[in-house]
Amino acid sequence: MTDTTAYAPEATVLPDCYCPADGTRVPAGSLAWSCPACRGPLDLDFSPAPAPLKALAGRVNSLWRYAECLPLPTPALSLGEGRTPLVELAGPVSAKLDFLMPTLSFKDRGAVMLAALARRLGPDRVIADSSGNAGTAVAAYCARAGLDCTVYVPSATSPKKLEQITAHGAHLQVVDGDRESTARAARAAADEPGTFYASHVHNPYFLHGTKTYVHELWEDLGGRLPDALVVPVGNGTLLLGAALAISELHTAGLIARRPALYAVQSAAVAPLAEAWRAGADDLVGETPMAATFAEGIAIPRPPRARQILHAVRASGGGFLTVTEEQIVTAQRDLASRGLYVESTGVACWAAVREGALGERTTVVPLCGAGAKTGLANAVGGLTPSRG
Repeated sequence: MTDTTAYAPEATVLPDCYCPADGTRVPAGSLAWSCPACRGPLDLDFSPAPAPLKALAGRVNSLWRYAECLPLPTPALSLGEGRTPLVELAGPVSAKLDFLMPTLSFKDRGAVMLAALARRLGPDRVIADSSGNAGTAVAAYCARAGLDCTVYVPSATSPKKLEQITAHGAHLQVVDGDRESTARAARAAADEPGTFYASHVHNPYFLHGTKTYVHELWEDLGGRLPDALVVPVGNGTLLLGAALAISELHTAGLIARRPALYAVQSAAVAPLAEAWRAGADDLVGETPMAATFAEGIAIPRPPRARQILHAVRASGGGFLTVTEEQIVTAQRDLASRGLYVESTGVACWAAVREGALGERTTVVPLCGAGAKTGLANAVGGLTPSRG
């Protein structure tokens, strides 16, 4: 029988936040969700030391086993998130099955951190905005925590995701507009007194949840990481979390080299890939919203664009884009291998399945379950992107 005892560090003091753009500091425990000077996203002043591999034996079988690296003490709040399987796909490429999380997407890694933080701060209400997966995850963990939750979604959100959000007891605010309009409406509500904004984009605690994806890989691969990590990127929360974990492991001397990070975007909405090709440090020009099956990464103006571009460049990686036809083919290919994954979640396999990275050992995440969206249909035409 697996020991479910979690390791809990003694320290319970929350770290301060700071703005990576201008250095403005926000004290721990504040409900401020952005930099008060520039309104940009925040980072945490937090430099943990991960435990060595042998120290992990017998710990709780969830992401809380990496407690030294998490900015919150181990809470009772958990749905058993994390520790998803790693399976071989083809040749040097393996897949981490994050669609097997409690709410069927990788967003549970960050949502549990947001809900645990919110319960500690004791706000009157929690709000979130999402095209679906982050909203379902926040709704589920707020339900677990007994927190009042409202999720703002664009009008074109998948009906199955709307059903899941309301099933968890969250209030639904459907915004007549696209993903950007939805975010603006949520941010306006977030400024109301007593409100905790569970933003998977602006709140740095979310990134410190997603980084456990890499800590799990490191543990499952016996204390090493593959040559390349390929991740889907819209707002970049998984990629930036991965970069945090890689830095922690390397600084602690637990890995000898850092893997290259490859970011995957839909060719239809690829502002970061366009900036990368231009050699820019930030977004260039305006990227219009367009129809794509990769709805979860169709973000024309990601707030953490500079950080994403820097992380990819520093790793020696790059950007890859995929067409709608590649997405359709990759989704059916994975299904033929027994893996039913939503259309956004197959983007990384679409990018590397034909050998784009050669013989380098590579891991791709399969981020969301196919039951959330169904099969992409190249014959039936595209539906509007929901971001």
